[in-house]
Amino acid sequence: MDAGQLTEKLVLWVRDKVVTARCQGVVLGISGGIDSSVVAVVCQRAFPQNTLGVIMPCHSQPEDEEHARAVASKFSIATATVVLDSTFDTLLQVLPKNQSEPAVTRVAEANLKARLRMLTLYYFANRLNYTVAGSGNRSELSVGYFTKYGDGGVDILPLGNLIKREVKEIARFLGIPQAIIDKPPSAGLWQGQTDENEMGVSYEELDRYLTTGEAPAELKQKIESMMAISEHKRQPPPLPNFPA
Repeated sequence: MDAGQLTEKLVLWVRDKVVTARCQGVVLGISGGIDSSVVAVVCQRAFPQNTLGVIMPCHSQPEDEEHARAVASKFSIATATVVLDSTFDTLLQVLPKNQSEPAVTRVAEANLKARLRMLTLYYFANRLNYTVAGSGNRSELSVGYFTKYGDGGVDILPLGNLIKREVKEIARFLGIPQAIIDKPPSAGLWQGQTDENEMGVSYEELDRYLTTGEAPAELKQKIESMMAISEHKRQPPPLPNFPA
């Protein structure tokens, strides 16, 4: 299936999921990255008048917001901007301090940003009766590279069965700005953060494993360990099997 056919199927799928849920449109976060850009355009094609892209800077890089606005402008996507800097800072002030390692603290704070964005999206969704669309792709979902109840807290995941390479193919088909396609994928959670450095595996390596099962032994073990450790993220909360 080529990128054009796949795009059309995604548009129809989004439309069906939203209508089935008895919602009136779609809301999503636009981060300035390739995944959210593709989801935004797919959703806009499904609901030209009822798609809202929310730009949610939280001590973010200015370039990310510039790219988000470029996509919204090029594809005529309505936007709202909610600056979360002060909200994030206030939470850090009232939350208890601990003696965690700096790397652990950094991840906890990064997850807080993702969860604030989830809260913001669902505020709009509740007000507008919209469905919340996420931008996670198969590559990221498979190894748990998302925040539980953060960017993983959504109603639909249009890219959830697509590896990163397929997302790039659709981005090129749609005409997503080349600067967005070319820049290193990043959740923008801290200065210099990139997806591949944080995961410890490249998207090319991960995509190859997901599609063929092939990888050097050490890499294969690493990927499968990441999958196992993150399994809880892909499942609903467990329930006790009693009473009968």
